[in-house]
Amino acid sequence: MSEETLIHKPATILERFDLAALFPKAQLLEVELGSGDGSFLVKYAALRPEVNFFGVERLLGRLRKIDKKGRRVGLTNLRVVRIEAAYFLEYLLPQNSAVAIHVYFPDPWPKRKHRKNRLINDAFPPLAKAALQPGGIVYLRTDDADYFSQMKTVFAASPLFSEVSTPEALATVQTDFERGFLAKGIQTNRAAYRVK
Repeated sequence: MSEETLIHKPATILERFDLAALFPKAQLLEVELGSGDGSFLVKYAALRPEVNFFGVERLLGRLRKIDKKGRRVGLTNLRVVRIEAAYFLEYLLPQNSAVAIHVYFPDPWPKRKHRKNRLINDAFPPLAKAALQPGGIVYLRTDDADYFSQMKTVFAASPLFSEVSTPEALATVQTDFERGFLAKGIQTNRAAYRVK
């Protein structure tokens, strides 16, 4: 990785990442899938320098925004990669490496025929469990009531997780989407699930 960027450009996407080579300090790791413009990720990484953060985003323009924001505030505990989130979880993130996975305002794919594209589906809990350390937590947020219902149904049906509450200190760190929705009076639905 270049010193001038927080963007990780892997030599291959066929091997799991070597986290020790990506971060200057060996620390606990949290992951955000679908980091948007990085408003949550950069702020949260700045508040918690004792934790390493990995952001995953498919859109290059958004990735560059996160890189610019993170470097502007001097973050050394943040890395981002351009890849599809489920692929990252299944094939690139070392197993049992993260203490938390954040999924905030993922694409709701509102049309019924497109719902198969939603990130949080029946295949997600096993992928998340494999990526998380024992006791690790998945934090979810969405404005979409239908998708939120699906998220809750998926995790309720999984024997791998149990529901827990989102800490208030975490809930107060908002994403760009969340600020926009709240300004329009649209409520944020939150849920969190811990590995059993």
